[in-house]
Amino acid sequence: MTAAEQTLTFQKEHSKPLALRVGAELVGSFVVCFAIYAICTLGTAVYGVNMAFIALLTGAIYAAATVIFGRISGAHLNPAVSVAAMLTGKTGIIDGVLYIIAQVLGGIAAGAVIRFLLPTSEQVTLKIWLAQAVNGFDKNSISYSALGNYGVTLSITTAIIVELVAGVIVIAGALRVMDDDESNVNHGLAMGLAYGVATAIAYPVTGAALNPARATGIALFAQNQGLNEQPLQQLWVFWICPVLAAAVVSLVVIIASMLGARKHDVPGNAAESDGETADAESEADGEQTEQDEQSDAQTDADESVERN
Repeated sequence: MTAAEQTLTFQKEHSKPLALRVGAELVGSFVVCFAIYAICTLGTAVYGVNMAFIALLTGAIYAAATVIFGRISGAHLNPAVSVAAMLTGKTGIIDGVLYIIAQVLGGIAAGAVIRFLLPTSEQVTLKIWLAQAVNGFDKNSISYSALGNYGVTLSITTAIIVELVAGVIVIAGALRVMDDDESNVNHGLAMGLAYGVATAIAYPVTGAALNPARATGIALFAQNQGLNEQPLQQLWVFWICPVLAAAVVSLVVIIASMLGARKHDVPGNAAESDGETADAESEADGEQTEQDEQSDAQTDADESVERN
């Protein structure tokens, strides 16, 4: 990405007042997190939504939110995306930090609302509702109920690798979208596809956090609710992995940009060198011609002297 393109992207994202952009991130994160929580709790229990539909609907949610809020704030809707935007210079540090705070608050608000809406009884406890929505690994994994009977668990190593790979897909898609001048609808489709694919990869292992705000919002209200593991004790994985994925993708983007700029400068340097060489040769030819003229003049003078 050239300096001019980076400046254009920065100006496009910052064309709206900061308060409006932060508010858009807050509302957008609330909508995204609430919709995902609702699908994983109410949708799973009432409609029997399976993993394929969860991946599809998650992608659709992010796509819709990107289309709605993209013109205002760029629709980061994810602290890891904001970190990548700051590292690559697409978002200012203050703006990015405020975005992250708004995103986390939006996720927490969504967790509070879904916790209030979930009906409970002696037979149907919060544990039953939240088990499908909380992000976790090992005994808190979505697949634990199926694999645990066979003595198989999905370890923290598996969770970290899966979340990193899925995070790279999301962050790479987000940074690509930030460089694109196409319509907001295309931006939404690209992000929907990235989140959908990433969810399909990570959901069986971790519940597909992909977004620290999404993981935090539900973990706070699932704490001490009888789950196999306390969600807050595993929450660090769902912050570290997306942020690390953001750092890796950002480093690749920065290196690629530097190499591209260097490659772009080489032809210019070569042309300049060729021009200098041509000037030097022209100057040498001029000096040689002058010397030849002086030699001819001296010869003519000598011949004249001899004739006299």
